[in-house]
Amino acid sequence: MPLSSYLGDMPTLGARVYVHASSQIIGNVSIGNDSSIWCNAVLRGDVNHIVIGQGTNVQDLTMGHVSHKTPDKPAGSPLVVGDYVTVGHSVILHGCTVGNECMIGMGSIIMDDAIIPDRVMIGAGSLVSPGKVLESGMLYVGRPVKAVRALTPEEIAYLRYSAEHYMEVKNNFLNSPQEAVCCLPPAQGRGDID
Repeated sequence: MPLSSYLGDMPTLGARVYVHASSQIIGNVSIGNDSSIWCNAVLRGDVNHIVIGQGTNVQDLTMGHVSHKTPDKPAGSPLVVGDYVTVGHSVILHGCTVGNECMIGMGSIIMDDAIIPDRVMIGAGSLVSPGKVLESGMLYVGRPVKAVRALTPEEIAYLRYSAEHYMEVKNNFLNSPQEAVCCLPPAQGRGDID
């Protein structure tokens, strides 16, 4: 089963969420309506919490994790991902914040306390250093990332389109029992799953 508890915390899923059977979602993880978690993705909310917004897709082999709370940093570094975000294949998100309608390119790494505001595109293979705060409406690439240019109106529209396309794909899985390897009914909460 892709969902498992940690110290009594069980992942919670909104309505119409698709979770592939090969993924692992552990502990204090909340996933919003119409989001999807794809093949072999891992969201490990053990030493802090993870929030995935609505209409967001977390693609194959992505790893989401957090940093624990310490006396010097009482909140630690949770992972918060906004609405209508596309998280590409093999991304690492660690204790960072990603705003709404963003695209995180394949193989990118976003480190602790980095802040990606709304409507940002991160090019494939990029690295966002710990604590770095990006600017909305920009394309970033590189290791470490640098702002390349402002996004065009077409690119900004594509950010939402990409998320909505993935919503259609996950609905195809949810509506086809032979394809829906694992999809849980709406409003499953902590403690609802053994």
